Amino acid sequence: MHDLLPNIPNLLNDALSSVHFFMPEIYLGVLFLVVLVTGLVFTRNAGAYCRIISVVGMLLVIAQDVIQLYLPANEVKALFSGMLLLHHTPVVFKLVIDVLSILLLIYFAWDKQLRAHKKGLADLFAIAIASILGLHLMVMSINLLSIYLSIEFVSLASYLMVAYKTDQGNSAGAGLKYALFGAAASAVMLYGISLLYAFTGHTDMVVPEFLQNLSKVDPLAVSLALMLVMAGIGFKLSFVPMHFWVPDVYQGAATPVTAFLSTVPKIAAFGMVLHLIAPFVLHPAWHGFDFKLLFSVIGIVTMIAGNFAAVMQKNIKRMLAYSSIGHTGFALIAIVSFNQAAVSALIFYLAVYALANIGALMLASHFANVTGAEDVDGYKGLGFTMPTASVCFVIILISLTGLPVTAGFIGKVVVFQAAYSVYQQTHNVWLMLLMATGALTTVVALFYYIKIPLYLFLKKADNNHEHHVSTPSLLIAACVISFLLVLVGVFPDLLGKWL
Repeated sequence: MHDLLPNIPNLLNDALSSVHFFMPEIYLGVLFLVVLVTGLVFTRNAGAYCRIISVVGMLLVIAQDVIQLYLPANEVKALFSGMLLLHHTPVVFKLVIDVLSILLLIYFAWDKQLRAHKKGLADLFAIAIASILGLHLMVMSINLLSIYLSIEFVSLASYLMVAYKTDQGNSAGAGLKYALFGAAASAVMLYGISLLYAFTGHTDMVVPEFLQNLSKVDPLAVSLALMLVMAGIGFKLSFVPMHFWVPDVYQGAATPVTAFLSTVPKIAAFGMVLHLIAPFVLHPAWHGFDFKLLFSVIGIVTMIAGNFAAVMQKNIKRMLAYSSIGHTGFALIAIVSFNQAAVSALIFYLAVYALANIGALMLASHFANVTGAEDVDGYKGLGFTMPTASVCFVIILISLTGLPVTAGFIGKVVVFQAAYSVYQQTHNVWLMLLMATGALTTVVALFYYIKIPLYLFLKKADNNHEHHVSTPSLLIAACVISFLLVLVGVFPDLLGKWL
């Protein structure tokens, strides 16, 4: 204890100097408290007040992100004694997460089931803000302890969001399944972290002693520890074999919650993976566990399993759930490539995928609100009775598939371009297999994405749809997203220059 006393002033000075670079997260913490108190104070219209405060607060957070975006490109800041690392890449990840989060926060109140819930939406907004704070911590974490705590931060919020519709059995069951799988994944990851700490005596992966001590340990033991840690992160990324929870949870949760879970936590998890593997991949003397080989195998299996399983689905949300697994596998191509061009390509791909996926789930909500249809069979002939929504759905699905002239096509092209440039230098067979699998599964994706336009426009209507009144906001938002996907597909520099 006495040995620590002389270090206290230095630790306090480090914490105070870190606060200046921690402003977006401080804003999020304050926003969470304001939203929470608003929900407690106002009993009537609490959801509406919390929604307005959340959106305005997120705009202020984005302003802080933009300020950090203008930090020097090569400047790296270690915050809070090396627990967090701030540089250009995490700032871009945070900016993408926050922009998408505003769209999702607005979307919450547009879902018919959530809007009619007796608990209201005030608590949901508070939980979402807390989750976004955890996502910020995820993309900046570089210490094994901060990695674990930030994942748990997000996981606890996600469990609550999935089970928010407790009056419905599907939602409660999905929340229970998600919590059980998450608890198991967390326990496995914590065991892996404890092994790494036992092997190295450090939780900070940046210090030279971490890899030096790890290289002296039996490679099989090191591989086991790192695999256990990756299993915990794989739960967030939902790659094979950590994907079993995805279809049931995505189907059972409210559609806006599904949109949230399938986009922003996945983006944050990829940001965390970049920090986690960087010391191993960039260190010239490290010849132990091969992360590139691991992610190559996982990427190939994930793309095949996700896309082929999606072909057999009838429920729209289950189809998009398996589709998201396939997209995770494709994004791993950029992780395996691991250079600056690949990181930029990864962020671009994740941003346009997330935007398209949110748009697809918004339209799924719109069709469910208006007609009650949740399976593709219920979409028969709706292309002529709901033409605007149907055309937007087709555009969004084209982008998810990766066809011209949409942002999804540009996203896949830049990933392939970054991967091929690395292949020309290394002639890595696994990287070539990844690219070949990505091209093959893009063709497979056509078979399930095309189901929806087929039922909308080419199948004969059953004439038994009960049309209900629905807010036009979902349709307007879907139209805007469709326009943006085409605009970025034609002019990719509009988005690419920020990434």
